[in-house]
Amino acid sequence: MNHNPIVLVILAQGCEELEAVTIIDLLRRGGVDVTVAGLDDEVVLASRGVRLVPDCTLEEAMLEQRPYDMVVLPGGGGGSTNLGNDARVIKLLSQMAERDRYTCAICAAPMVLAKAGVLDGKRATAYPGVLESMEVPGLTYTGEAVVHDGKVITSRGPGTAMDFGLALVGALMGDDKRNEVEKALVR
Repeated sequence: MNHNPIVLVILAQGCEELEAVTIIDLLRRGGVDVTVAGLDDEVVLASRGVRLVPDCTLEEAMLEQRPYDMVVLPGGGGGSTNLGNDARVIKLLSQMAERDRYTCAICAAPMVLAKAGVLDGKRATAYPGVLESMEVPGLTYTGEAVVHDGKVITSRGPGTAMDFGLALVGALMGDDKRNEVEKALVR
């Protein structure tokens, strides 16, 4: 990479706030350039009532035409449904996969990756029950905390958010940076 990695985190109404904040925080601690986009220009009301303020709308993020190295989808049942129902998100995920860029999701959000065809033939994990009920060609569901298969990284849920965030840092910045970030967290 000739630049600091650029990541787009997409927040939808009803997202899981613990996942969203952990992912954004850990990536930024790792020196990654993170843009947080909402599906619209509203403050995002997360699943437990926390209000999150995105940097911009998804439309604005797309108009900037930044060379995103990774797109990350926090989960939460409502948030994942809203992401999966947004044609722009599905198209972006497909384009990222075609360009061999990272597509990542946690909790219920891997269902959005599946809808975009990104999980076809991949190993993945998600919140229990989310992927098992879907017909995804060649998917191997593992149930593990974090699964990294090529340029697809998935995770199980709120309890694995820190491991997921650290895996994202490692994928983009290398193991040394990942370990540095984790050490500073005093885990």
